[in-house]
Amino acid sequence: MNPADSAWVIGGPKGGSAPIASGKLAPEALERYVLTATGAPRPEVLVGPAVGEDASVIKWPEGKLMVFASDPVVGAERGAGRLLVRVNVNDIASKGGEPAYIAVTIILHPAMGEEAVASIMREIHEECLSSGIAIVGGHTEFNCRYRHPVLSAALIGAADRVLRAGDAKAGDAIYVTKHVGIEGMAILASDRPDLLRRALSDDEIALARGWMDQTSVLSESRLLRDCASFMHDPTEGGFLGGLYEICRLTNLSADISRDAVPLHDLTRRAAKSLGFDPLRLVASGSMMAVVPSESVPSVEEAFRASDIAITMVGRMAERDGEAECEEPGEELWSLLNRAAP
Repeated sequence: MNPADSAWVIGGPKGGSAPIASGKLAPEALERYVLTATGAPRPEVLVGPAVGEDASVIKWPEGKLMVFASDPVVGAERGAGRLLVRVNVNDIASKGGEPAYIAVTIILHPAMGEEAVASIMREIHEECLSSGIAIVGGHTEFNCRYRHPVLSAALIGAADRVLRAGDAKAGDAIYVTKHVGIEGMAILASDRPDLLRRALSDDEIALARGWMDQTSVLSESRLLRDCASFMHDPTEGGFLGGLYEICRLTNLSADISRDAVPLHDLTRRAAKSLGFDPLRLVASGSMMAVVPSESVPSVEEAFRASDIAITMVGRMAERDGEAECEEPGEELWSLLNRAAP
């Protein structure tokens, strides 16, 4: 769903290599296309990926906590490698961890050929370099049962402290970084520009399409992790979905100002024209953070010194009895399936 340059079709990549047989990638191809893409060098990786090595060996840093996440990307064909790394990095970042080691599984239709592997691994390698992650292993194969790429990753990070939802308290501030709906608007701009043209110009749609490059929340995690009680990466259900999940986890309610939730003008105009709730639009790219009152000055000072926007949208509050808000739905799917204008 990322609007990147590469696109794959059954019958071979555009301008790429010929189809090959099902099964594992040949050792020579593995060394040429996969093992040359190892992400960031990390000296604690004592045994890295190689043909014949069944597992990597890593010297774990003294006094650190392990943070582990695993997420797949299924069906995405453009920018799938970058997206795979990013969705896993965001999960590590939400727990205050620094992503360090990733293992990647790639399953492709044989018609896609070796060049598809090379392209995906280049994306994974470049995204890992930018986040300081070493690629320490995985699996690559061709399988005729899958028409679209199936990618999965397991990512390990290191953290200095535990962020638990149970540590959040009534009165803690609720913050949101950047503006909400970043990922959803980028997907709409890529997949349904015909809808957005009701409200936005072609130049504005291109701008929204580029927001996919803003979907990482690692930078804001680095600014928040020493102060926050809890952090959350709002995905499906958007800001309201993330808020609902935080309230369930903390057994608290949230007193927020809807008008305070940061929206980009493009998102606001698209929502008004198409009749959707922008606070229910998939929102990767914004970090939600619960911050104790005493840490508010430190957080705001840190973000003033950065180029990342942050907005306080409300505070956690005691729950009134057993009342629980209704889980919000996701707006993106109905928009993607809407008939052309």
